Amino acid sequence: MKLPKILIVDDEMPARQRMAMLLSDIQADSPHVLIGEADSAVAALEKIADEHPDIVLLDVQMPGMTGIELAQHLSSRQAVFPMPAIIFVTAFDEFAVKAFDVHAIDYLLKPVRAGRLADALKRVGSRAGAVPAAGLPQAAASGLAKRRHFSVLERGRILLVPVAEVLFLKAEQKYLTLHTAQRDYLLEESLISLEEELGALFVRVHRNALVARAAIAGVERATHIVDADGGHEKISESWQVIVAGTNERLPISRRQWPIIKGLVR
Repeated sequence: MKLPKILIVDDEMPARQRMAMLLSDIQADSPHVLIGEADSAVAALEKIADEHPDIVLLDVQMPGMTGIELAQHLSSRQAVFPMPAIIFVTAFDEFAVKAFDVHAIDYLLKPVRAGRLADALKRVGSRAGAVPAAGLPQAAASGLAKRRHFSVLERGRILLVPVAEVLFLKAEQKYLTLHTAQRDYLLEESLISLEEELGALFVRVHRNALVARAAIAGVERATHIVDADGGHEKISESWQVIVAGTNERLPISRRQWPIIKGLVR
């Protein structure tokens, strides 16, 4: 019988040590393999990609990225990395509603008791009731797991790109290109869902592009030569967004022009 692999994620060493001790205490009743620990959500992403744990005992409040945000990133990568069952562990019961809104298997309050932990592991079973793919992104869109990073899959690794560093996102065929001042990334997400989730930070300028509100340096006119009836050329004018710190100019659709115009007044 294959034993479930468990990863402990907590930014506090004493909490990780106590959890490891509890797991050792319940080994006879809840057989498992402890594959390691991570002191941050970012470190956890790497371990999960490498080790593929079945269960993650996940702290909610951590610096840099919360446990709920980490669960969201894992959900978005299910096609590449198997989604582990999530058991949240925290000292604050105020996060319980949010945890269950993202379909956590269980929610343990510190200090965790051995019997309570054993019950949580039994609930996981053979991954029955694991986190649904649709649950976490929906929670993020409703503000329950507001992301601070984009997760980008590149060469088999997950890279985290801070939302605050993104200048604009542009849909190109089936991918989104995420543009920062340093480089571009390919992102496998929907432009529509990102607009719904991050509308306070990004604004649509065209059907295939969102630009960071903070990156709008201004607008300028652009002229185009188009073919008119009878083969005559005709000059057409439109507006473009000037993206701060770059040479990029993004076309503004007629529908979005009143909104962008209001932002640059």
